[in-house]
Amino acid sequence: MSTVPNITLNDGVQIPQLGFGVFQIDPDDTKDATLTALRAGYRHIDTAFIYHNEDGVGRAIAQSGIPRDELFITTKLWNTDHEDPRSAFEKSLDRLGLDRLDLYLIHWPMPMLGTALEAWRGMVQLVGAQLTESI
Repeated sequence: MSTVPNITLNDGVQIPQLGFGVFQIDPDDTKDATLTALRAGYRHIDTAFIYHNEDGVGRAIAQSGIPRDELFITTKLWNTDHEDPRSAFEKSLDRLGLDRLDLYLIHWPMPMLGTALEAWRGMVQLVGAQLTESI
């Protein structure tokens, strides 16, 4: 199996340069599509709450047998959850069946809502609590 080169993020975290995104994959097909990607060698999986398929990604991760430390999992905070990113994060973890994430992003900062700074501060706390490596 070939290895995918990593890119170093500003905080020093290494992220695989190539990832498998599950945007617009039907929730019923997500587990199988993600398993296929993992079997093909992908180790970075990118999902989001708004895709409605985090649980399928989680089932694929569990079924894959790949050690967690060999995977890089990204999900995203949705616009309606900026005021309570911790709660949204924990729900994503539950759907994914994980105890931590590698990368948690603000899907859209939406500065016109006036909540991006509050969302960011909440996400910084997630890093401090060692629940995600990077934001």
